[in-house]
Amino acid sequence: MAVTASGQTSSQLEQIGYLLGDALFYSEKYLVPATDAAVYQASASWVISPKKKKKWTATFGLHANAFFVPKSNRTFDIKNEDFNFFEIENQTSATVPTSLGNDDRNYLVGDLDGEQIRLRTPYGVNQEVIVYPYLVGALELPYGAELVVRYSTRTKLKRGEYQVYGFGLKQNISQFFPKLEEKKYHFAVMGMYSNEDITFEFLDINTQYGNLGINQISGLVDTYHLQFAASKEINRLEIMTSVIVNRSNFEYIVSGNKGAIESILPVQQVINNLLETIAESKTNVLGEVAFRYQFNKIYLQNSIAFGKFVNANIGIQYQL
Repeated sequence: MAVTASGQTSSQLEQIGYLLGDALFYSEKYLVPATDAAVYQASASWVISPKKKKKWTATFGLHANAFFVPKSNRTFDIKNEDFNFFEIENQTSATVPTSLGNDDRNYLVGDLDGEQIRLRTPYGVNQEVIVYPYLVGALELPYGAELVVRYSTRTKLKRGEYQVYGFGLKQNISQFFPKLEEKKYHFAVMGMYSNEDITFEFLDINTQYGNLGINQISGLVDTYHLQFAASKEINRLEIMTSVIVNRSNFEYIVSGNKGAIESILPVQQVINNLLETIAESKTNVLGEVAFRYQFNKIYLQNSIAFGKFVNANIGIQYQL
């Protein structure tokens, strides 16, 4: 057998390559449901109101977002034929949690140069509803435009972390149709950008060459939204409906502390290069229904966004 300069045989490095290929396969099945869900969480409740406000009116709000995890996205099936290095311990197939799943436990085993590698499959968040808070700020600009920004701190999940931030620009349309405004109908269009970062514990793999350093994986999502919103005022209540179209670019990386094996092989760089092969873009279309009720300068707002998933949002706002 040929021996590399680092002292490892080409066969050993080939086996490590198979191991990393299996990790790539598993990472896509495990993480993609969560990044798809993140897009829905970031799409909701951007339009505070389609109504044109007085110039330089400022609005500040605290919102809570609740994403309902569908059962179909909590698990996926694996079988021994899916892997080149690992096998499922004592089974030929198994149902395992996605990042949105529970804490069911299975083990994968493989042999690396006579050493058994035994790996527990990663847990999911084990939450039927994922809730995170975020802050909203909006400023009414000239000509019926409004700048909106939103920001959440890094929210701890049971098995990971989530963060979203973004900004958008809304333009009122109904101001050009005075008869509509007289009847308390309001229309607006809004373009938004959001960045979602969702991170989970992943594969903690120890070998005779050291830890592989892929025990944390992140999904990074850049999303561009276009929203068409309409509302009707009834006394202090404003009823809103919207259609949202978004385009998301997904990127996946392993992060965290590098493993001891880095002195032999740059595993994080290798697996991140492999993860580039599953990067993708997706388009979603959502509907949204919202209600906003006024108490003097205080407003209560709640909304439901729906499509492939269902997402609820509730907020309290202060309008200067």
